[in-house]
Amino acid sequence: MAWFILVVSGVLEAVWATALSASKNFKRPMPTIVFGVSLAASMTGLAFAMKSLPTGTAYAVWVGIGAVLTAVWAMATGQERVSTGRVVLLLGLVGCVVGLKAVS
Repeated sequence: MAWFILVVSGVLEAVWATALSASKNFKRPMPTIVFGVSLAASMTGLAFAMKSLPTGTAYAVWVGIGAVLTAVWAMATGQERVSTGRVVLLLGLVGCVVGLKAVS
């Protein structure tokens, strides 16, 4: 259960990071609201997961999921360019997250 909550919290990290950018320095109300709600939910889930998972592993997995999804979303929407190097490095991050789960 803790792993599932951690993964959902990692996804919400990507949501709040994307909403933060879309809020244009908190000047757009809807992205600002999405940012605040997803940030609170993401942090709450991370805190819950850390009750039964090692802190370092939980944090690394949370950040890894959020970073990869945020970068993939930016590439999918054309905000960042897609390159072989980026894709390979993001796959490396995914491999590291899976590896941390495997050894925990």
